[in-house]
Amino acid sequence: MKRMTSLLALSGAVALALLGGRVLIAQDAGESKYTVQVPDGLGFAEFRGYESWQVVSVSQGNDLLKVIVANPAMIEAYKAGIPGNGQPFPDGARSAKFMWMPQKLAGVPFTAHVAGPLKHIDFMVKDSKRFAAIGGWGYAQFNYDPASDRFTPDGTGAGCGTVCHTIVKAHDYVFTEYSRR
Repeated sequence: MKRMTSLLALSGAVALALLGGRVLIAQDAGESKYTVQVPDGLGFAEFRGYESWQVVSVSQGNDLLKVIVANPAMIEAYKAGIPGNGQPFPDGARSAKFMWMPQKLAGVPFTAHVAGPLKHIDFMVKDSKRFAAIGGWGYAQFNYDPASDRFTPDGTGAGCGTVCHTIVKAHDYVFTEYSRR
């Protein structure tokens, strides 16, 4: 009987260890995105908390559905009239753009598309010293692989958005206006 109790206790300990290991693996998989960086060092970790930032606007283009969100510093700047008032965004302003493949909403009597598989997340950060050579903004694109549930850097570095964003230099390199609500 003593041996059976010991075996049950050992089995329980192994089961708990395995369960605990799964929890640690799951937590690690969620945190691993924060170790990813584009080649010149702009990292996912610099945008921690982006999942709960306020929506700036939505758009559709290049066969993708997009939602642009911003941190509180950027939202306050938008509310103050930036960039329309000619003032630049403050250092520390950050935005993220989620891009999904559209997916037809099934079971409704009209055509509607919703966010399907995530393609990538793009980030912008205003740091006029660090990114002085590229208009004061650093950019990063992280591609998402649903099979591995991992993000990988686009590979082009913090200047990846500079060429496109130069056409809106008069708006401090920002395309998206704060949508009225």
